[in-house]
Amino acid sequence: MAAPTESVWSMLQTLGRSVDFQTKVYRNQPTGQRIWVSYMEPMIDLEMAVKNIFPYMIHYPFSSLQDLCDALPLDEVHLSSDPNGMKQQLLEGYLLIRLNETDETGLLVKAQKTLERTLTIPEVEFSVVGPKESFIESLETNLYLLRKRIPSDHLTVNMFRVGTLSQTKLAVVYIDGIADRENVQTVLQRIQAIEFDEIIDSSYIVQIISDNRHSLFPQLLDTERPDRVAAVLAEGKVAILVDGSPHALIGPTTLVEFFSSFEDYFLNWTIASFFRLIRLFSVAFSILITPIYVATLNYHYELIPKDLLGTLITSRKEIPFPPILEVLFLELTIELLREAGARLPTKVGQTIGIVGGIVIGTASVEAGLTSNVLLILVALAALASFTTPVYKMGNTIRLMRFPFLLFAEMWGLLGVAFCFCIVMTHLLSLTSLGRPFLVPLYPPRWKDWKDALIRLPLTSQAKRPSSLRTQQPIRFDGKKAKEKRDIDE
Repeated sequence: MAAPTESVWSMLQTLGRSVDFQTKVYRNQPTGQRIWVSYMEPMIDLEMAVKNIFPYMIHYPFSSLQDLCDALPLDEVHLSSDPNGMKQQLLEGYLLIRLNETDETGLLVKAQKTLERTLTIPEVEFSVVGPKESFIESLETNLYLLRKRIPSDHLTVNMFRVGTLSQTKLAVVYIDGIADRENVQTVLQRIQAIEFDEIIDSSYIVQIISDNRHSLFPQLLDTERPDRVAAVLAEGKVAILVDGSPHALIGPTTLVEFFSSFEDYFLNWTIASFFRLIRLFSVAFSILITPIYVATLNYHYELIPKDLLGTLITSRKEIPFPPILEVLFLELTIELLREAGARLPTKVGQTIGIVGGIVIGTASVEAGLTSNVLLILVALAALASFTTPVYKMGNTIRLMRFPFLLFAEMWGLLGVAFCFCIVMTHLLSLTSLGRPFLVPLYPPRWKDWKDALIRLPLTSQAKRPSSLRTQQPIRFDGKKAKEKRDIDE
């Protein structure tokens, strides 16, 4: 017997250390040729292999692997002599077929087992109107959802593998001829430069390739809606999809996009603009109301109307703690209830949130630990924070209250203003894939305001956002779109 090929043999020996790696010997009945078949058992669809591969391998007369390759009625079948490529594909669910145990060349046949959940409605970005499909953990299915919405030959997909251990498949998607080449190149370079062993979810990619990894503000927008991704691709943005993740990443993005629900585009523009302004007001209210309460009670009693001053004094006359401790107690209680509700099973979590909030709130007021006025303000602030349509930005809003509270305790409304200046300075310095994060607010892009704080009619949005520097700035003829034309039959 000839000496085994060192590279292929060592590769198979390494895989063979695991009990789920199998190498079996079969015999071709017409020729009597022995056949070595190696595969990773959990990754193989044995039913498919028995039906579509083994009959040709055992009953079809062939003299070489090329003959067998030509006979198999499958698409992903190829010859290979690269040990590294063989190993990677064996781990993904390929069969390795050899005619001799010492052969350096083998036939790789895809027989991968596919287990994935079916398409479901969006859970995080649910909408009453509009499509009800969401991404799932299969990269191929997610790309299909995009291709179905954009059946264009300009839709370009670049595939990568990230993670030295996980070898996770990742796709960078954009529309060639529309997306700015610099934005595309920035994404491609950052993906290629990733040095990490295990990439499990798209959230890992956000933390690695973001411009400022220490910022509380997410600089890439994540979404579970394929319709939203298709829409922003048409605007000239770049999307990143990761195998095993039901969320896509979008960039470059801006701050105002995190407060825009995609359902806005399915409603009349006046209603959508009203809801968008409500969200922005809710965010400001959620962050500032309790710091203003602390600042006012500590330093600025003269700002309280006389009719309200008596109510505040009455509600706090039995409270033994200063306003800051009173606020921190309720804020942390709300956060504990929210975190407990998120970690428990759905039905139990809802019960804990409702019952716990009522019981603890009522008991704290009756025990004289907090005032009923503050309890109302904290409950409204918590309710307002839920209007943020993007979960990660919602977490940022929740955390931002605490530094504002600290500054309000130290310097009153002056401290709140100072903390606001710090946040704005940070936002002005932030970028998303090298593009300003506050655009179109700053640097001002007046033409892009048509879809920022408010949303104008779709017929008024004939141009793509100027901040994206797209290759095709014009989307359609705006004048013709605004004309109401009746065609006579």
